[in-house]
Amino acid sequence: LISFNVNGIRASHKKGALGELFLLGADIIGIQETKSTIDQLSPEITSPLGYFSYFDSALERKGYSGVAVYTKVKPEKVQHGLGIPEYDTEGRCLTLFFKEFVFVTAYFPNGGRDEDHFQFKLRYYEKFLQHVEKLEKKYGKVIFCGDLNVAHEPIDLARPKENDGRAGFHPDERAWADEVIATGYIDTFRSLYPEKKDAYSYWDQITRARDRNVGWRIDYFFISPDLLSKLKAAHIHANIYGSDHCPVSITIAV
Repeated sequence: LISFNVNGIRASHKKGALGELFLLGADIIGIQETKSTIDQLSPEITSPLGYFSYFDSALERKGYSGVAVYTKVKPEKVQHGLGIPEYDTEGRCLTLFFKEFVFVTAYFPNGGRDEDHFQFKLRYYEKFLQHVEKLEKKYGKVIFCGDLNVAHEPIDLARPKENDGRAGFHPDERAWADEVIATGYIDTFRSLYPEKKDAYSYWDQITRARDRNVGWRIDYFFISPDLLSKLKAAHIHANIYGSDHCPVSITIAV
């Protein structure tokens, strides 16, 4: 399973990043920040060979937000959004129901623009956690992934002191990540690599931070506890470019 914030799916495709992604052969791929509607996309993007595809796009702001899922196995059903109109106009979440588990991919608000957007982000966090908790209670096994727009612990960003209190490393955002884990969800990468440093999935493009690996780990896979015994691997694919993020992946034995 792969998660990738492409920072514009059309631009990422032109740069060859989507092609690289499909060559990895993942069974399910969660995409964030597509910045497009389906009518703007070529068949190569909407219908890649061997995959079913599903898109959730922003309804009011074209070229903003948006998520997608590519899957080799057709899901039993697909849910767009959280089921709350206030949060569902920006195309931030897709939930796919498979026989083995429920798969959720989401693009969480950045929250850095102003206080109103930051509070919207915190409310979205709360509603999203309620969403996956309901899924787990009803269906059991849940996997969720995406650009969470928060580095959980100091080890998850290159410069924690300089960014303490800022959006992306604010105590309120980190407290939500604590709550996710307290609920029982497992940060798959940290589960396998609890002490691994310099492992990041996002780098600021303006300062060419990727060249110096001054990054943030803000792209995650979380799994419910009943899937922990089936977790076989977790990777950060820093060798794939085409975005200010790189793909992250897990391997689950189902």
